[in-house]
This record gives sequence, C-alpha cells and structure tokens, in this order.
Amino acid sequence: MAAMYRLARTYMAVVMDVLPSRVFMSGNSQAVRIPAEFRLSSDRVQIRRTPEGDLIIHPCPSQRGQVLLEVLEGFTDDVVAALEQQRRDPLPVQERESL
Repeated sequence: MAAMYRLARTYMAVVMDVLPSRVFMSGNSQAVRIPAEFRLSSDRVQIRRTPEGDLIIHPCPSQRGQVLLEVLEGFTDDVVAALEQQRRDPLPVQERESL
C-alpha cells in the first residue's frame, strides 16, 4: 500500500505539477516553503482564495511602475509645460452655497 501511495504521489507531482511543501511560522506570520521547481522571480505576490478554499499565488511584476514611466516619457514638452503651469497657478477655489 505504501508503494502505491508513493507511485500516486509521484504521478501527481510529475503530471499535475503538484509538490508537497511545508507550512511554518515566521514571526507572527504563517509562511509556506516554495520548492525550487516553483521558484518566483518576483519579491511580491498576490494571494487570493477561491470559493472552494484553494489559495492562488500570483507573482507581481517586479517593475509595476515601469509602464507608467514609459507613458510619462511620451509626453511632449508642451504637455509638460502646461502641467507645470497648472501646478504653479492653480484654479481659484469655487465658492458655493452650503448644503
């Protein structure tokens, strides 16, 4: 029976990319050891729980702000000058009736 269990576990690990891991405490947080086969290239992840209770770990891109910086580099000098002018001379505060 033990040999059959090992065979089933090996089959799952090879065919379904499932590997057992260890859960432990790290300070006041619970941590999971990630096997080398699933090593992440990111230092941050998003974790969500499915309705069935499974946890899904999704690595966050390491340079999330890179796209924003690329978009900002595409602004022309006129747009940048207008934004700087607007920052220097903000619109006056509107006076309104109180509610």
